[in-house]
Amino acid sequence: MPDSLPPTDILNDIVAAALRAGADAAEAVTSERASLSVGVRNGVLEDVEREESRDLGLRVFVGRQQATVSASDLSPATRARLVERAVAMARLAPEDPHAALIPADRLARGPFRDLDLYDPSERTAAELEQAARETEAVALSVPGVARSEGGHASTSSSRWRLVTSEGFDGAYEATGFSLGVGVIAEKDGAMERGGESRSTRWLSDLPGPQGIGAEAGRRAVEKLGPRKIASTTAPVIFDRRMATQVLSPLLGAISGPSIARGTSFLKTRMGDRILPAGLSLIDDPFRVRGLGSVPFDDEGSPVALRSIVDDGVLTTWLLNSASADQLGLQTTGHASRGLAGPAGVSTHNLHLTPGDTDRAGLMAQAGTGLLVTGMFGPSLNANTGDWSAGASGLWFENGEIAYPVSEITVAGNLLDFWTRLIPGSDLEFRGSFNTPSLLIDAVAIAGK
Repeated sequence: MPDSLPPTDILNDIVAAALRAGADAAEAVTSERASLSVGVRNGVLEDVEREESRDLGLRVFVGRQQATVSASDLSPATRARLVERAVAMARLAPEDPHAALIPADRLARGPFRDLDLYDPSERTAAELEQAARETEAVALSVPGVARSEGGHASTSSSRWRLVTSEGFDGAYEATGFSLGVGVIAEKDGAMERGGESRSTRWLSDLPGPQGIGAEAGRRAVEKLGPRKIASTTAPVIFDRRMATQVLSPLLGAISGPSIARGTSFLKTRMGDRILPAGLSLIDDPFRVRGLGSVPFDDEGSPVALRSIVDDGVLTTWLLNSASADQLGLQTTGHASRGLAGPAGVSTHNLHLTPGDTDRAGLMAQAGTGLLVTGMFGPSLNANTGDWSAGASGLWFENGEIAYPVSEITVAGNLLDFWTRLIPGSDLEFRGSFNTPSLLIDAVAIAGK
């Protein structure tokens, strides 16, 4: 971590100063971050990057008018200018009837749950370099891998604190450790890229160079010699690494701002079954060591374990205070913000409940079809749910991998897709959004 923040009352001081300057309400945040990353290529050190930052954000309200300002200079003189500027800006801003702080009786109250997000372990630049070198060496040793695109390792720590004039004062710290490598496989003059990387809160949870390097090499080699296929309709299995991209449009479609604007293909589907019976989409802000874990949201509202989709049925929108007010509802604790600007919305640790069949079993069940292992350039019609994405992957026949394919597009309507999902059993908690592999029958595939 950088040196500790200036005296811990800095945020209370600036909020009080904003009120004295004429603001009716105010909130202030500080973000503190330190990171160290090392990159290598072909066993040679390529770059070392160190970052230390400490930033302040202030949002003020004059009636229903609001303004935000931010700065990385936290000196008293700068803070005084920020307050003056923010209040002046708010007085000139248009009124927003839905802009307000979370009232005192709805704020999260401490003591907050310990989510085990901070690991005191440290890694030096030399240790990061060694880990990156070893990971790259393992990947290069995979038969068929021709060259490296570079290995990387990093460590980071952060601290976030929020204070509001309604009485909220909360902070939490988190750390991150990552390791990864990218390589190029070659066969008969044709080349394919592959890579693998992992990030965890605790160093002890991070996979080692052997596993990451071997997986990067395998992913590159399995793409060699891709074929083009004719356009067809066939079962498609989205590998668990790609499957989140099939479900992520759901999150945008149930975000409060989208619902309030009426620009969502799910705006009339609250309480409807949008996934097969038995499937749930669960958001858990309290997952221990989770990459998306938080003790409170970015407006100081309580967070809660929620089944966004429960037994296939859509149960909630994702709301911050402004969108909740527009819809006549209460915030769901999904406010997300940076230092400047009002809050948006985001989930915490999201996962789809798994099925009882592994990926090989899904292929056996489908018989012949496409296993998608790469996607790019997704396109969505937010009003209808029509979706398409460029893809690459592996064609399988009789439940067995036959050959790699590339330069294809998969397309369909997401509402139709979601009702036909068959989840695999291979759920793995790697990031803040995780799903098992997903089988969908009769998907349109555009090829040559």
